[in-house]
Amino acid sequence: YEGTDNAIMILECRDSDSPLSHARTFVDQYHREFGFELEGRDLLIDDFRVRAIVPGATPAPPPSVPSLGAPPAFGSCRAYFENGWETVSTYKFEDLKPGHEILGPAIIVQSISTIVLEIGCKAFVTADGDLDITVQPKKHEDDEHMDTSNEDQKVEIKEDPVQLSIFAHRFMGIAEQMGRTLARTAISVNIKERLDFSCALFTNDGGLVANAPHIPVHLGAMQSAVRFQVEYWNSEGREGINEGDVFVSNHPQLAGGSHLPDITVITPVFHEGKILFFVASRGHHSDIGGISPGSMPPHSTNLEEEGARIVAFKLVKNGKFQEEGITDILVNQEYGGTRNLKDNLSDLRAQVAANNSGIRLLHQLVEENGLDTVEAYMHFIQHNAEMAVRHMLKDFAAQHGTKTHAIDYMDDGTPIELTINIDPDSGSACFDFEGTGPQILGNLNAPPAVTYSAVIYSLRSLVGQDIPLNQGCLAPIEFKIPHYSILNPSDDAGVVGGNVLTSQRVVDVVLKAFKACAASQGCMNNLTFGDSKFGYYETIAGGAGAGPTWNGRSGVHTHCTNTRITDPEILERRYPVLLRQFGLRKGSGGDGKHKGGDGVIREIEPLRPLVMSILSERRCLQPYGLEGGEPAKTGRNLLIKKNGISLNIGAKRSGAINVGERLVIESPGGGGYGAK
Repeated sequence: YEGTDNAIMILECRDSDSPLSHARTFVDQYHREFGFELEGRDLLIDDFRVRAIVPGATPAPPPSVPSLGAPPAFGSCRAYFENGWETVSTYKFEDLKPGHEILGPAIIVQSISTIVLEIGCKAFVTADGDLDITVQPKKHEDDEHMDTSNEDQKVEIKEDPVQLSIFAHRFMGIAEQMGRTLARTAISVNIKERLDFSCALFTNDGGLVANAPHIPVHLGAMQSAVRFQVEYWNSEGREGINEGDVFVSNHPQLAGGSHLPDITVITPVFHEGKILFFVASRGHHSDIGGISPGSMPPHSTNLEEEGARIVAFKLVKNGKFQEEGITDILVNQEYGGTRNLKDNLSDLRAQVAANNSGIRLLHQLVEENGLDTVEAYMHFIQHNAEMAVRHMLKDFAAQHGTKTHAIDYMDDGTPIELTINIDPDSGSACFDFEGTGPQILGNLNAPPAVTYSAVIYSLRSLVGQDIPLNQGCLAPIEFKIPHYSILNPSDDAGVVGGNVLTSQRVVDVVLKAFKACAASQGCMNNLTFGDSKFGYYETIAGGAGAGPTWNGRSGVHTHCTNTRITDPEILERRYPVLLRQFGLRKGSGGDGKHKGGDGVIREIEPLRPLVMSILSERRCLQPYGLEGGEPAKTGRNLLIKKNGISLNIGAKRSGAINVGERLVIESPGGGGYGAK
């Protein structure tokens, strides 16, 4: 399509003489990939390729050979099959002749491999010396006794631990494939290179089932976003949810968002006119308007200053992409519209395409296993996560008591306080944030969905088994978050920093309460720069906290962030900056029996006048050590002037930076664990 960046290769339509046959084929494939069409757009031929195919002679089928029966075995051994231990015959592949038949169970040995012939299977040696193995369908003992006289009869599906693991990985695999589609079809550096996005599957009521290991702070909040859209569009006077609809939102307080740059695209999965599931993708858009390029203003005091606000909008309606409507939302803002509209639209289309790939794979899963089985294992997986968290809480209560408490502070002194009361019988717990500081006149406020994300991530990290991060992790938890506190602000409060800074402090507090490990850098070191024509955003790594048996990792994104950093070559090729330095900040991790990880140093020089902004924490208060471990060094942000003078610009600053000046960001380390 003209004005987009996604070309699709199609084959010549030999069965039609119509000049529009290529166009129809392209539109069909585009709809299959992206889930919608773009009306009123010209189609452009991006490139034309000629492929020559030279037909060869078709080989004759091998002649049939008469059966010679079973060959003599050269030995036997014991092998374990589904029915238990079996004594099986073993055969050498080179001794087999055309026509030989072997019934399983048996083992056939080659010089480079071993063939295990399962019970009920049969191997036949063809005229060419190949093995033709016939696999007999397994007949379950219960099949003979199953009453099939009533076609509507529901067969009870019992949880099987092997199938539970298989389905958990299948669901996660679908979310991972959605992520690969998103990275492949997006064009912005933020999504394509930094991988600042998340994809997940949900039940028909919006409960999180499984996610790919993307961005933890997105995932608990995405569940709230999906449920809000379900309630909103099904409420009285609304249009309802129809096949061919795709929803978009980003409002943190009203619509389950995290902060405004994180835009969520939600697609219902229909089957025979009924909504079975939802799939969703959340991507960080590098600019959506607001008072500063990159839409991460350090000094915003209300939500309007941070960019476009979307409570509920049908991005795709009846299979048609609503470009005019979403453009109007992104451009017409009180404090200035998006500076990257082309990237916004392309990435939104990519998010729809990612959802569409998830829908295709879910339909395939239903076709393979049946709808009842897929739905049952979605709930089994959630229940499994719930029980894992309950067992973890019971174990902690048995070792450390039923009540635990922790407190930590933002750099401005605002406390994040948590008291956890555990019921040792049921394994449920109350997370009470009473004592947490009030809503602030700034942007470190975090909507409740961000707190849910931080807690669900922490609980998943504390569970000692491999489970998908899903709604079940929060089932045993009751939350008490004071209204109009920094963790539960008003609808118009600034929140852009809450998602990326306060969320990290919540994780540190939760892990401190469980005595799990020392504090990590507690910050994402949010750097943005740009001008009236573009905006760029990145998060910068730091040190991870040490634990009872490990040293903290150095130079990594920790906890709620899981993004990559833009490659230096791509950064310098696509943006007018020079990366002067990027390496570990030696000695910034806290000392102890187990040492905390080191932060990093990142130095950037603009090649033309730009506006640069830094939104960071842990510049005043050190990341704590635990059990006698030393705290880590705080971070530091420096502006190096042309005359060589270094200015400490503080944790939060936005301003012009000129050619010849440099911004140096020194990220915090992680705390140490245990006295030496």
